[in-house]
Amino acid sequence: MGIQKRLVGSYVTVITITVFILEIFLIISVRYYYLHNVERALWNQAELSASFFQQYFTGEDLEKQSDRLLKGFAHNSEAQVQIILPSGRLLQDSSGLPGNNTMAEYTDVQEAIIGQPSTWKGKVASTRGDILAVSFPLQTNGITVGVVRFVTSLTETLNTINRIAAILIGVGLLVIAIVTVLGLLLSWTITRSIRDLKRAADRMTEGDFSIKVRKRYQDELGSLADTLNMMANRILKSEQLKNDFISSVSHELRTPLTSIKGWIITMKSNGADNKPLLLEGLEIIDSESDRLAHMVDELLDFSKMDNGRIVMHFGPVHLPELLDHIGRQLAPRATRQGISFEIEMDKNIPVIQADENRMKQVFINIIDNSLKFTAPFGRIVVQAHTPPGQIVITIEDTGSGIAEGDLEYVLQKFYKANQNASGSGLGLSISAQIIKLHYGELRITSEMGRGTKVSIYLPTEEKRNLTIS
Repeated sequence: MGIQKRLVGSYVTVITITVFILEIFLIISVRYYYLHNVERALWNQAELSASFFQQYFTGEDLEKQSDRLLKGFAHNSEAQVQIILPSGRLLQDSSGLPGNNTMAEYTDVQEAIIGQPSTWKGKVASTRGDILAVSFPLQTNGITVGVVRFVTSLTETLNTINRIAAILIGVGLLVIAIVTVLGLLLSWTITRSIRDLKRAADRMTEGDFSIKVRKRYQDELGSLADTLNMMANRILKSEQLKNDFISSVSHELRTPLTSIKGWIITMKSNGADNKPLLLEGLEIIDSESDRLAHMVDELLDFSKMDNGRIVMHFGPVHLPELLDHIGRQLAPRATRQGISFEIEMDKNIPVIQADENRMKQVFINIIDNSLKFTAPFGRIVVQAHTPPGQIVITIEDTGSGIAEGDLEYVLQKFYKANQNASGSGLGLSISAQIIKLHYGELRITSEMGRGTKVSIYLPTEEKRNLTIS
C-alpha cells in the first residue's frame, strides 16, 4: 500500500471513529433532552392536578365531581387527561374515550393506585403510535380515591428527534467527505515531493547526477531535496575531479615516459661514441625516473590514507633543524629561478613528537608549490614561532595566488586550481591529512596576484598529551 493510501486511510479512519462517537453522543443527548422535557412537563401537570384535588376536593365524591375535575385538569394542557378509579376503571377521558374501560393493565396506573407516581412509555394498540403517560394518585386523608393520568403522543417528538439525528448524520458524513478530500490533497502534496525525490534517486542510480529535485515546500522534504541536490553537485564535482585527475596523471606519466623512451632510442643510436650525450641522457632519465617515483609515492600515500592504513612513526623532532635541512635542499632551485628564499625561526621552539619523514614531505610539498607559482624576483618566507600551547609554521610567497572560488576546494583530493599545472592534485590533500594525524591543522589563505600563505598549527607536547587523553 502506498504512502498516499496509508495517509488518507489513517485520516479517514480516525475521523470516522471520532464522528461516529460524537454522533452517538449527540443523538443520545438530543433524544434524552426532548423526551425528558416532555416527561417533565407531564409530570408537573399531573403533580399540580393531584395537589389541586387534594386542596379543593378532599371529601368530595370523585365520581360526582369527575366532570368538573376533568375540565379543570385539561383546561391548561394539550395532553390527554384521564381520571381513573382505584379499581382501574376509566372514569373520565378528555379525548372522548368511552368510560368503563379498564386501565389496570398499565404499570403507571398500577403504581399510582398504590400511591406511587409513575410513568410509562409504549405503543397504543389502536394507533400503534408511541405515547408517554404519567399517573399521579388522587388522595384524601392519605387514602387513594383515584388516579389522574396525563397521556401525550410521542410521534411528533420522535419525528423531530429523527430529523435532528438525520441532520447530525448528514453533517458527520459531510465532515468525513471534507476530511477525505483534504487528506487526499495533503497526502498528494507529500507524495508528490516524495515521487520527485524517488525519480531523482532512480536517475542517480543510473549515473545521471545532473538531475535537480524541485523544492516545492519549505519543510523536511524541501530540506531533503536541498541535501539531494547538494549531494548530486558534490558527486558531479568529484566525478569531474576524478576525470581531471585521470587526465592529468595520464599526461604526467606520459611525459617522463616519452622523454625516457626518446633518450633511450637516442642513446642506442648515438650514445656509444658520444660520452657527453650519454651522460646527458642518463641524467635526464634519472630525473624523469624521480618524477615518476614521486607521482607513484603520492598515489600510494593517497591510497593508504583513503583506506585508513597509513602509519605514523612518531619520534622526537627538532623543527628548526628539519626546516634548516629543507632550506639547504631547496635553496639551489630557488636561486636558479631567481626567487628569494628565507627561513626565520624563534630560538625557543621545543622538540615535538612527530613523524620526521612525513613532516618533511609536507614542508617540501608546500614549498615546491610556492616555487612552481612564484615568478622570478619573487619571495618565499618560511617562519616558525611558538604562541602558547602550539607551534605555528607559515610558508608565505608572492606568487600568482589562488582564486577565492578555488580556496575551499584546494585541500580536496584530485583538485587542481590550474589544470595546466604539473602534479596530481593530491599533494595538499595528503599534507592536510598528515598534519591532522599529528593532531594539528593546515589552513590556506590567498589573494589573486598577491600570493599565498599556508599556516600549519601543531600542538606542543603538553597540549598534544591533553588532546590524546
